[in-house]
Amino acid sequence: MSATIELKYFNTFWLKRIKAITTAEASLEPGQSPSSIKPTFNDSSVPENLPLSFTYEEDSGDLVTIDTSTGANDDDWVIEEARIKGGYNNTSVDFGVKAYLVEDEPAQQLKPSSLIYSGIFNSRTGVNNTNQFSVGEDITRTISPVNGSIQKLYAEDTNLIIFQEKKVSRSLIDKDAIYSAEGNASVTSANLVIGQNVSYAGEYGISKDPESFAVNGYRKYFTDRAQNVVCRLSMDGITVISNYGMVDFFRDKLSSIGNGLIVGGWDAHNKQYVISLQEGTNNRNPEYNTLSFDESVLGWTSLFSYKPNHVLSLNNNYFTASGGELYKHYTFDPTSTNRGTFYGITYDSDVTLIFNGNPSMIKNFQTINYEGTSGWTMNSFITDTDSALPITSNFLSTNLNQMQSNVMNNNFKLKENKYFANLANSTPSQFGEVVWGASSSGLKGFYGEVKMKISNINSGKRELFAVSTKFVPSSV
Repeated sequence: MSATIELKYFNTFWLKRIKAITTAEASLEPGQSPSSIKPTFNDSSVPENLPLSFTYEEDSGDLVTIDTSTGANDDDWVIEEARIKGGYNNTSVDFGVKAYLVEDEPAQQLKPSSLIYSGIFNSRTGVNNTNQFSVGEDITRTISPVNGSIQKLYAEDTNLIIFQEKKVSRSLIDKDAIYSAEGNASVTSANLVIGQNVSYAGEYGISKDPESFAVNGYRKYFTDRAQNVVCRLSMDGITVISNYGMVDFFRDKLSSIGNGLIVGGWDAHNKQYVISLQEGTNNRNPEYNTLSFDESVLGWTSLFSYKPNHVLSLNNNYFTASGGELYKHYTFDPTSTNRGTFYGITYDSDVTLIFNGNPSMIKNFQTINYEGTSGWTMNSFITDTDSALPITSNFLSTNLNQMQSNVMNNNFKLKENKYFANLANSTPSQFGEVVWGASSSGLKGFYGEVKMKISNINSGKRELFAVSTKFVPSSV
């Protein structure tokens, strides 16, 4: 692209531009008040019977003052000056040199897979050339456009990691790679800012979701919505971490996001990668799923109930933002007993467990037991055939008679520092059964799924150490 640079010099300036008054007709009837009419006149002729100045109302409602001695209103003035204070032979004021470009082809060009860099910036010496892009130097680098546009840049040590829609690569900074005849590369310093570009193995990119990017040390996390995977880039290359037991989940959720948002970040408090998959408004019932990945167990450990717009960590503190508000997680107000509060709303805490001892045997689950602090309830116990009545509250009485009279109630009882309760069957009657429903104890099935729940309102700290059940072989 060729360009012609032209220079212009300015040594004067205008403070106001003249507002010209065009021709008109004028009349003022004898005895008529000047303020009650809208006078009109031309520049060369002013009626003699008009006062020196008067005000009239425009059709728009604005008041205009007319100076009849000059035929102009108070907007018609201009100052053109080139001297400070307007004094004779004073210091001249000007704009200096102004350079502008005349382009032969002024049409806009989009290069989404290209990089360009400016001059250097040095805060110690005061050099700031960030607004200079010298066309006489090789300051551009184009990455393969077949892999889509560049969505994210991340500088690591002396390399620049480039995230495109379909590929991740790195470019050497202030050095270049020279290959021998055998194909071996040796890095050497060169007068080149963006050097050789090398792609990472694997056909994975960041799609158009740079918000999913998070970094911790040499680990970078991101999503590839096009391939329905979550990836980690580390020293050993790209690893698909969504394969750790969550292949089906991410395949379904990432493909249903539509025009939604994927927000990712690093939780410096728990050392986890947090990602929130938020479906777009084009879906009938938009949903969201916020979950975390833990490197220590190489698995997805938690699902969260909050929906963040941004995720960040600072000084080992974990923050999320939603609706213009910033929230700090893992904090507890000693003046309040409420826990489990996210974005101003207090949620209940629950834990779901699976019982599947001797999986090939049909079992009769008789009891549910737990070790921990009081206050936990059994929200549900479901097998592949039966379901139990909820155990809604704990019961502990100092009155022995009252305790004995409530042994059969559907409550947790404390015995030897363990809470236990019978499982009362709530399944509707089935063909051939003689006793069923709440009158029978125990649930039949191959496996059992129990959900333990506790309220966080005025509950303080609550712990759950273990949950167990007693079962016997079923005769059916």
